[in-house]
Amino acid sequence: MTSEPTGIRLQKVIATAGLASRRAAETLIKDGRVTVNGTVVSELGSRADPELDDIRLDGRRVPQVGRRRYLLLNKPRAVMTTRHDPERRRTVMDLLTDVRESVYPVGRLDYDSEGLLLLTNDGDLAAKLTHPRHGLERVYEVRVRGVPDGGALKRLARGVMVEGRRTSPATASLLTAGRGRNGDQGVVRLTITEGRKRQVRHMCDAVGHPVVRLRRVRIGPIQDAALRPGRYRDLTAGEVAALRRAVARAEQETEPTPTAPTPRARGRARSRKP
Repeated sequence: MTSEPTGIRLQKVIATAGLASRRAAETLIKDGRVTVNGTVVSELGSRADPELDDIRLDGRRVPQVGRRRYLLLNKPRAVMTTRHDPERRRTVMDLLTDVRESVYPVGRLDYDSEGLLLLTNDGDLAAKLTHPRHGLERVYEVRVRGVPDGGALKRLARGVMVEGRRTSPATASLLTAGRGRNGDQGVVRLTITEGRKRQVRHMCDAVGHPVVRLRRVRIGPIQDAALRPGRYRDLTAGEVAALRRAVARAEQETEPTPTAPTPRARGRARSRKP
């Protein structure tokens, strides 16, 4: 009789400690940046006990989890959505002046984009929020060059080709139109359920209306029009619960529906019975 594997998967230990998302933790492990009791562990699925083992990332001890933090930040432009930047540009972590817990960004916002961003040290929730199949809504207000007509808005809603793959259906509406510094401009409200790199910018480019300014105004059920750029706050218990409900609904909606077997399949199944 084989014994049950002991310990916790290393990628979960790292994510739970708030050092990276679970997916990013897998990359850290494969790159040989994680050690357990002084030995490099690069095989996914490896386990360890955070209370008994000396688990380190880049030579630093992986801390045990204390208080869970769920933060909402209004990211300004010219700030990197990352914990560290090799080019030493300002990151979202530089804005968290009194946060002691080791939180990390959930998803991304481009350097030149602004708006709402979640940060947490809850690795399980972060993994669910960023998983492609959960399809959490993200709402953007996008100022573009030119004024998109009905045809352009329908193309955005149906999906456009971005890097050889069509984007998922979205919701697009024109909020305002007017004269900008360099010609006519429009503001489009765009709701998407994907998180591909620079997706909104690529979508707008595809319909002939490049982005002038991009701002995220809602993440699932979370929004806060009063939160000023560069400021952050803790989510309320109700907001955290709403995020969990949104993820749970998305999981249920994406569960495959069992199909009834065909008569031929039923016949094959009967013929296999002893």
